[in-house]
Amino acid sequence: MWISAIILGLLGSFHCVGMCGPIAFMLPVNRSNTTQKFFQIFLYHFGRLLAYSIIGLFFGILGKSLNIFGMQQKLSILVGVLMILFVLTPYHILSKYNFSKPIYGLITKVKNALGAALKKKSPDTFLSIGFLNGFLPCGLIYMAVFGAIASGHILKSSLYMFLFGIGTIPLMTITIYAGNFLTQKTRKHIQKAIPLLIILIGLLFVIRGLGLGIPYLSPKPAAEIVSANFECH
Repeated sequence: MWISAIILGLLGSFHCVGMCGPIAFMLPVNRSNTTQKFFQIFLYHFGRLLAYSIIGLFFGILGKSLNIFGMQQKLSILVGVLMILFVLTPYHILSKYNFSKPIYGLITKVKNALGAALKKKSPDTFLSIGFLNGFLPCGLIYMAVFGAIASGHILKSSLYMFLFGIGTIPLMTITIYAGNFLTQKTRKHIQKAIPLLIILIGLLFVIRGLGLGIPYLSPKPAAEIVSANFECH
């Protein structure tokens, strides 16, 4: 499960470059001082990871409440199905149910705060930009949130989102250093591959929820393991 978070972040970061790339390009880093530039970029990423972790904590509460009622296996299946449906559903239908619409006011405030932060160059600026960047709506973040909820545990949910953020760091860092280095053709190929990745991860969540007794991939439900051990004695 943790590997899926990193892979989703790593390959999903190609999408992030298109969505958040302009913010990365505009970071007011000190390009004349390598050490200071590295530290500024570190603060930017740390801010994003902090935001993702907080999002994970929030949705982890939901996952935890469902887990208390013994629904973790079903939840994993549901999350997997939702991931697959999210990819297969035509965009014009999804746009009618935009998850961001209820919080447009908050998003506007985040964007305004980002704009103000990008004009500054103090150390906390980069932390603030990264933190605010992490709360901007994104389809890949929605997918990561689904995975976080399926963990069924508050801290595990936060860790899932943290690892997702870790996966986005390499390419986002290259973007800051190298600028717009991907050709339009390459981006199109990558964009086509991302839905397939999400479907694959969705299938993994479904298999995990089925409890087929496959070590690490689809372990049996805890109740069955306890029952089997009890019968042996």
